[in-house]
Amino acid sequence: MIIVIAVVFMIISYAVSNKLKKKFKKYSQTPLQSNLSGAEIAKLMLTDNGIYDVEITCVQGKLTDHYNPSNKTVNLSEVVYHGRNASAAAVASHECGHAVQHATAYSMLAFRSAMVPIQNVSAKVLNFIVMASLFGGMFLFQTFPMQSVLLIVIATHGVITLFSLVTLPVEFDASNRALTWIKQRNIVNLEEHDMAKDALKWAAMTYIVAALGSLVTLLYYVSLFLGSRD
Repeated sequence: MIIVIAVVFMIISYAVSNKLKKKFKKYSQTPLQSNLSGAEIAKLMLTDNGIYDVEITCVQGKLTDHYNPSNKTVNLSEVVYHGRNASAAAVASHECGHAVQHATAYSMLAFRSAMVPIQNVSAKVLNFIVMASLFGGMFLFQTFPMQSVLLIVIATHGVITLFSLVTLPVEFDASNRALTWIKQRNIVNLEEHDMAKDALKWAAMTYIVAALGSLVTLLYYVSLFLGSRD
């Protein structure tokens, strides 16, 4: 059953990811009327929000854009950093939206950041159990009762699921801040704004699919645990 769940969400995730790439490619072919690059847009948004201690950097790869709160950097992929199109505007302003969240002490971002160490440990423990089950399942379940193993799996996967769910409002809020700002600041016209909004919608879909997949998997493990008690 767990394999079926994994395969189903893997297919959905691939489809959404593929759609996202197509959208970004399509909107990357639409030059901005303002002719601003992603880096210029990012700098302007940070300045407008009174943020002067965040560095804007260019990183390699595609869709590798992210904000790092630990060293206060907005990291933009090359196509976004140098791009002067609707996709670059959407991504650059979205990542700066996270910087604004950080500067204004947005509660959900603070909660998510505090969860990172716990989430990392939980992921390592869960990976160990999965590997032990695959290559030494008989020894594992002879050493530890099935219910005990399931409880550990539920606890660790519960942390991962909570992290995925908390990520959703953080991402939605960053996109809302971005879309509001680029419209008010006349960074984009109405058509370009719609493109940026559509691109960010599909980016958000990747997080929604991940969160749903994690939640369904958690519920499956809970059902196994309850079934093992009968």
